[in-house]
Amino acid sequence: MDAAANNTANEGPVGGAARTIAFMNQKGGVGKTTTTVNLAAAIAAEGRRTLLIDLDPQAHATLHLGVDPGDGPTVYDALVEPSGVRDALREARPNLDLLPATVDLAAAEVELAQEADRNRRLSGALSGLAGRHEFVLMDCPPSLGLLTLNALAAAREVIIPMQAHFLALQGVGRLMETVRAVGQTVNPRLRISGVVLCMHEETSRHTREVVADLDAFFEGARGTDLPWRSARVLRPPIRRNIKLAEAPSFGQTALEYAPTAHGAADYRALAQALIREWDALRSRRGGGTEVVVPGAPGGMKHAGARAG
Repeated sequence: MDAAANNTANEGPVGGAARTIAFMNQKGGVGKTTTTVNLAAAIAAEGRRTLLIDLDPQAHATLHLGVDPGDGPTVYDALVEPSGVRDALREARPNLDLLPATVDLAAAEVELAQEADRNRRLSGALSGLAGRHEFVLMDCPPSLGLLTLNALAAAREVIIPMQAHFLALQGVGRLMETVRAVGQTVNPRLRISGVVLCMHEETSRHTREVVADLDAFFEGARGTDLPWRSARVLRPPIRRNIKLAEAPSFGQTALEYAPTAHGAADYRALAQALIREWDALRSRRGGGTEVVVPGAPGGMKHAGARAG
């Protein structure tokens, strides 16, 4: 761990038996589902028990894995009756379970609207899976409705997939403020861990300027009480790769469809960095202190490292 990471080593956006992450962006087409699915698959491929929760009524994460959501109970059923969550689990891949979505999931917004615990139904369902998974990744819909609120109530971290464009940068700032507002009422422990750069083109000057702005923004939050005080730009970025767009039509992850392509390599490297970070966190927590390691040894770089 570098010196910059040590400066924020006592921050605590992660806790509990599983590393539970909500992937969200209110703008569509930024690589959110692609990132959630391929990271889940890459983490599972490293031998870590992983749960992918598809909370988008479009069911793109479910279809990406080649799962037919009409084959049985789905995450909709788990939200309506949390005690039945185990019935909705599908084994999508070795070490990778899926709570699939279906278009019926949109009805949950209406059906649960009057329930006192409407924002904590997913938390209740996940309590029935305690100890089963080491990583839980949630693909949120591109809107701040009841489904996204359930994800934010259940998560300890938010990761924001985005493209390194100026307008996207403005949108991420608003999204962070939204997470802060939601966290104050729904889940005060919620933290923003950082952003994943998708469809990345490192050679573009505009891209490099946006990434530098992100690094500076996160560095400026160090030492504050903001939910993104330990956030960083996650490395490596996910390079633009047509294979990532082709894979879902075959019901495959990028690791299966084009394992040697840039997209698969980048998601594997990012998954390994997240695992190293998690292992470091658990090792430190073994001493009785809850910490997060913003710069994972040998992998994920701390956002402030470049500022030296």
